Amino acid sequence: MLEKLLQWDRDTFVYLNSLGIEKYDAFWSTVTHIATWTPLFVLFLVLLYMKFPKKDALYKFLTVLGLVIFVTAITHFTKISVARLRPNNTEEINTLIRILKTPTDYSFFSGHASSSFSIAMLMYLFLRAKLKWALLFFIWPILFTMSRIYVGVHFPIDIIVGTVVGLLSGWLFHALYKRFITPYSASVHP
Repeated sequence: MLEKLLQWDRDTFVYLNSLGIEKYDAFWSTVTHIATWTPLFVLFLVLLYMKFPKKDALYKFLTVLGLVIFVTAITHFTKISVARLRPNNTEEINTLIRILKTPTDYSFFSGHASSSFSIAMLMYLFLRAKLKWALLFFIWPILFTMSRIYVGVHFPIDIIVGTVVGLLSGWLFHALYKRFITPYSASVHP
């Protein structure tokens, strides 16, 4: 069963990666860099301070920072524990695929997926009552994670598991915020 799943994962990756078109390489190479999304992070911070009193915004911002540290840690420890090679480093397929990036660390699970989906989820949960368009926050992690297959560095299962971990982590930190911060601060609202 596991071997069939891994074969599906490799075949699906090779297929999706091969759909890449050279004239879009620069776009996807830019999308895959975290620095490209700096304006979005600034927007998140601005929205917190625009939509909530300063103390509330600070607590929410610190919760996001705690989430980032948590997700980074579990992603790192999972990668070194599982030690799955990235597609660009997998000999059986690396001659069949388009490789635009060549990281040498491990693949499972995607840190891009876990971090971006966790932040988007937490920001959505914080701001959904204040912004009708908060669901649009998820455009970022969708593009961000799609880029990882395009540039040749993550299998679909890496992305799927990273997405699930990210969404659950964002939900968990929102629940922790409501449980441990909201009741003890008169001005803080979920």
